[in-house]
Formats: sequence, structure tokens, C-alpha cells
Amino acid sequence: MIPQYEGAIPRYQKVLFYGLLAGIVLMAIFLFLEHKRAQDRLTPQSDATPLTAPVSTETEPFTLDMANDSDGSVTAVEREIALPAEPSVRARALLERLMAEYALPKSAHPLASGAAEDDVFLLKLPIVSPAAAGDAGKSTSDAATDATQYAGRDGEMAVINLRGSFVNDHPSGVEVEMLTILSMVGTLHANFPQITQVRFLVDGQPRDTLAGHIDLGRIYPATDTAVSASQTQPVDDASGGGQ
Repeated sequence: MIPQYEGAIPRYQKVLFYGLLAGIVLMAIFLFLEHKRAQDRLTPQSDATPLTAPVSTETEPFTLDMANDSDGSVTAVEREIALPAEPSVRARALLERLMAEYALPKSAHPLASGAAEDDVFLLKLPIVSPAAAGDAGKSTSDAATDATQYAGRDGEMAVINLRGSFVNDHPSGVEVEMLTILSMVGTLHANFPQITQVRFLVDGQPRDTLAGHIDLGRIYPATDTAVSASQTQPVDDASGGGQ
């Protein structure tokens, strides 16, 4: 009897070993390919379109006429941000910044946060409108033109189209309403010397008062509205009176 060599590996074990080895290699290849596909899905595709070089926008100084409820004053203060070049958009941006300052905590003239105006129209003077102001069915721009039936000085009229939500949420009172009007008129005057008159609309239509007291149905002269605590006279009798 020929003794069996103890070191020999049975054939079926060799087959099983090489089969397992092949399976491990295939699994490694499969996992590698799936990992690469996942990376490709997560990585943004490169765009061959050349990128536009960023435009450097420089800040510039401007003036805000800031109201103070505690002493009834309006004071000119300097600020500096980047502003658009187009005049009407620039005017709106200035008023938006003014209202944003009033919405800050501990504001001296606290107003609700949110946009106060939809548009600011700049119209050449003198203006003679053929239609009556406030006709129903008119667009905002039409109402802005019709609300300015006035042949006056040269220059420009700023028509500020306030949002109804801003007017409805505005605090009621002669002084607080007057200070808001003084502040807006003075801010435009300080930054746009060509503006000589300011008119207010609400949601594109004329409105009697801001919050029950100060007249919004008139045209305001664009003047320096800065007042000290001892001065109480509004711009050209803002609580009423004619144009």
C-alpha cells in the first residue's frame, strides 16, 4: 500500500479557493466602479463656457435725513453703500435704505420692517396732464402721471408709490407721520438736486392721508427738511393746505 502524501491539497479545495479568489476580485472591481459613478454624480459637470469676470462695484457716500421721535428732529447723516446708476432705481434704493434703518432695533423712528415703496417715478417738469387724477382702471404709471396735474417749476417731480401694507402699518399721529414725510422728502432732496417736487401715491392711486393725519393728496416741495428739536413746523404745512 502506497502511503498518501499529507501535503497534497485536494482538487476540490483548489477549485473552491480559486473560485473564492475570483469572486473577491470581481467584487472589488464592482465596488470600485460604483464608487466612481457615485463621485461622478456628486461632482458638478464642468462648463466650457468662459465665466464673466466679476464687476467691482464701489461704494459711495450719500445722505439720509433721519427722523427722531423723541425730540421731533430730522438730522442729515452720512452713509456709504453701492448704489445703482439709473436715477429712479437709485432713488428707490435710497428710500429702501432709509426704511431699513427705521426697522432696526432701538431705531429713533421705529417703523415696521418690509418694503415701503413699489416704485419711484421721476417726471420732467412742468407737467400738464389731460386726464383727471385717480380715474379707475389706470395703471400705476398712468396714475403717477395723472396725479401730477401741475405746471410748475423746472426740474423733476419724484412720484413715490408707497405700498398699502406700509401705509396701513404706519403709526398714527401728526408728528410721527410728519417726520416720515420730512425724512423721505429730505433724503431725495439731499441726493437729487434736480428734484424740486415730491408726490405720493399708495398702490398706484392717490390717498388722502398717511395714517389719518398728514396729507398725501398734495405736492410737497423738495427742500432741506432737517429740523431741530425746537422746530415743529412741517414742510409747507404738511398736515393740510394746498399745493
